[in-house]
Amino acid sequence: MQSLAFTADFEEGCGRESLPPPTKSSSYQSQPRSLKCIHSGKWKTLPFQFSAGSHLSTWPAYASGQAVLQNSQPCCDPEKRSSEQASLTIAKPRYLEQMESYLREEVRALDLTKDNAQELKLQVPKGKVHGKRRHLWPLLEENKLCMPYREIFEFFIEAFKTYKPLLSVIKNEYEITLDVQREKIRALEPLKSMFATVSDKCTQKISALKKEENAKIKTLMKEKLYLLKLIDKMKEEKASLQAQVNKLQKNVAEEYLHYRNECDARKLLLADLNEMRSQQLEMTLHQTQDVKSEDIVKLTLALKIARRDLTKAQVELNTMKADYGDVVPRRDFESQEKKYSDLCQQTETLQKDFDQLQKEYDTLLEVHGETVEERNRFYNELQQVLRSSTPRPDWAKCAGVVPGGVDRWRFLAEGKTSNQLVDLLLEEMGAAVLREKDFFPGLGKGDKVPVYLRYEGQVKNRKLNKKNVVNILKDLWKERISAHQQTGWQSSLPEFFLSYLQKRYGDASAFEMAYSIYESIKLYRSNHVMSLSYDILTGKVDEGVYHGLNQMLSNLLKELTAIDSSNSGAVTSKQFNLALRAAFPLKSNEHVQELIEASKCKAESTEDLIFYTALFNEDAEGNTEPFVVKVWNQYIAEKQDYLRELQNELGHVIEVKVDDLKTALYAIDPTIDNLTMDNYIYLAYQVPKEELEQAVPLPVETIIEKLLAGDIRRAGPLPEEASRPAPEEGEQRDYDYY
Repeated sequence: MQSLAFTADFEEGCGRESLPPPTKSSSYQSQPRSLKCIHSGKWKTLPFQFSAGSHLSTWPAYASGQAVLQNSQPCCDPEKRSSEQASLTIAKPRYLEQMESYLREEVRALDLTKDNAQELKLQVPKGKVHGKRRHLWPLLEENKLCMPYREIFEFFIEAFKTYKPLLSVIKNEYEITLDVQREKIRALEPLKSMFATVSDKCTQKISALKKEENAKIKTLMKEKLYLLKLIDKMKEEKASLQAQVNKLQKNVAEEYLHYRNECDARKLLLADLNEMRSQQLEMTLHQTQDVKSEDIVKLTLALKIARRDLTKAQVELNTMKADYGDVVPRRDFESQEKKYSDLCQQTETLQKDFDQLQKEYDTLLEVHGETVEERNRFYNELQQVLRSSTPRPDWAKCAGVVPGGVDRWRFLAEGKTSNQLVDLLLEEMGAAVLREKDFFPGLGKGDKVPVYLRYEGQVKNRKLNKKNVVNILKDLWKERISAHQQTGWQSSLPEFFLSYLQKRYGDASAFEMAYSIYESIKLYRSNHVMSLSYDILTGKVDEGVYHGLNQMLSNLLKELTAIDSSNSGAVTSKQFNLALRAAFPLKSNEHVQELIEASKCKAESTEDLIFYTALFNEDAEGNTEPFVVKVWNQYIAEKQDYLRELQNELGHVIEVKVDDLKTALYAIDPTIDNLTMDNYIYLAYQVPKEELEQAVPLPVETIIEKLLAGDIRRAGPLPEEASRPAPEEGEQRDYDYY
């Protein structure tokens, strides 16, 4: 009866009208329109379908083809089983086929790879209104959602009027149960995150405990190794002491054997002595009896007493032998103990000496190895030098080329190295070429040309000699210092140089003198006055370098003058040392000693007196004494060491800012004052003080290059490590920075 009711209800909903045939396209867009036709409201009655056995059709339970539900219950009635087998040939209803086709297309359209794929199959679209089927398809087309199983179930609820209340109740109960389960899942989500947090904390605690345990294990392992070493050391000491004890036991056994032999010999001697005494006594008694007849009773009594005393003495002697037979005499024990302590002390002393000798031997081996390596390196260098060296040139041949002949060449070449002689020869040759020129080509009036060389056309060569150029430069610096004291720094040195020449020689001859002086100072690089003036005029060196060096020499001369109470122009070596340390408090002991040795190169100076006034003299061509050259070279070396420390401090910085440079300067020179700091910052960035905050960061190499061109020196004491040694006297051109 249930199957009949189900079939009748199903045929009532979907079998009363012949459905239109499906379209060729089975896409997602065509299916809703075909299903929409099912719910168009036009239901027509169709004849009932019967099976071959004249029974109502039990479709779809045993229909042929593919159905939505694959599980069917077995039937125990043979007649019913035969009727169901007969119904397998009956085709599916058109409505069921369309519903299955729609379900397959919708499920295929879903993304089943997501975690919520099962919810997508059963989800209800937002804004859905449960009602007649004619409202369902437009909503699906509008929302573009796919909920195939839920929609199919709703179709069946709407289609089967008889089972609609029961199916609706079942559907609602399932939805309520699903909502309850979803709420429980949402309530458990915080617990999941809390569990993850607690798990992380526990993991961190376990890691921390493992680290502590590892540290303790390492400490215990170290302690174990130390104790094992201590046990090994104790075992070695025990073995040594055991060996000494065995040796002493052997000595004691030998002494005991010797003592026992002596004791046995003594016993034999005592026995012989007693026997001899007995014989002597008997002989005496016989003699006495013969000579004088004495009382026999008295003699017998005396004999008994003597024998009793002898027995008592014998018992005591045996007792003494039993008690002290194996005992060593105290004097022998003390003697052996003293020998043992002496041997222990001697062994410790020998061990210490051995360890010290072992260390010295290892050190000597290392020194020997280093000496062998150094000897091999020197030998290789010697061989290389012997292969690449050339014979020393005969500089006397240059006397015929240099103007002035042999005498002038001897004067120029005195005390100079080969490198300096080459520079000197090049200067003399260049001077000869310069004297042959009558005109210089003008460099034009471009912005890149120095202001004192901006001239177009041919410029006459005044053919100045070295002495004239030096005198002009000295007068230029005097005028420069005087103008600075009166009006301050109102112009740069190139502009002042041009105005000085115009003022002294007139506008017509100013550029002629400028070109002549420029070519001369460009040629004579060995003269420090001309070389430094050229570097400052061309912008390679800051003008403050010249004034700083002159200020150093002036301060030293003031200290020497102040310490010379007799105004004789000479001071002792001790006074000269004190003056050097007062004028240069930051110089190292090596540099001070070099200056003292350079001061004694003067012929007038002796071991006890130093004529300091002669140390600052200059010849007609502006050449200074070796002492002044040494001061200048040390100034350059100290500046280079200072900037090398600054570069090492800034090594990790790519673009140096103003704050970075200040920090680095304070790090290497903590006592630097604010004014000096501002001067160094201006030299590095070339911007006014009020614009330092907007200064563009520069590379480290650019900063060092700009500071190297200025008057840079250390403000505080030198670091503990020894400063770099000053250059040799032959390297007089060290201040030629570039």
